[in-house]
Amino acid sequence: MSKKNAAKDLFDAELFISSSLRTGVYLSAMVVVIGLLLYFAIGQSGYQSGEFPTTIGMVLAGILRFKPASIISLGLLLLIATPVFRVAASVLMFVLEKDYVYTIITLFVLCILIISFFLGKAL
Repeated sequence: MSKKNAAKDLFDAELFISSSLRTGVYLSAMVVVIGLLLYFAIGQSGYQSGEFPTTIGMVLAGILRFKPASIISLGLLLLIATPVFRVAASVLMFVLEKDYVYTIITLFVLCILIISFFLGKAL
């Protein structure tokens, strides 16, 4: 592979990663805005005072019932998932480029992210 092709492939990968981050942020913002508009239209969150969805299952169940708090929570979950997706996409990119050192490093970072979700839930 020539240096010109390698630079183009790197540029394409970086373009994909940056556009995926941007798309994730825009998508999560739109979902949060939809939840807020629904909240203002209905005048309530869909839950009792002081309650809100705390699990992915509760969020999904609330979305099926058009509960504004669940829709807003989905937007926040999308925002949290966006950088995780970016790291996972980077792993795939490094594997395709056969750059195994960066693949291992990025897999390590992905494992830390996933472990932090489980540890955060346990606390």
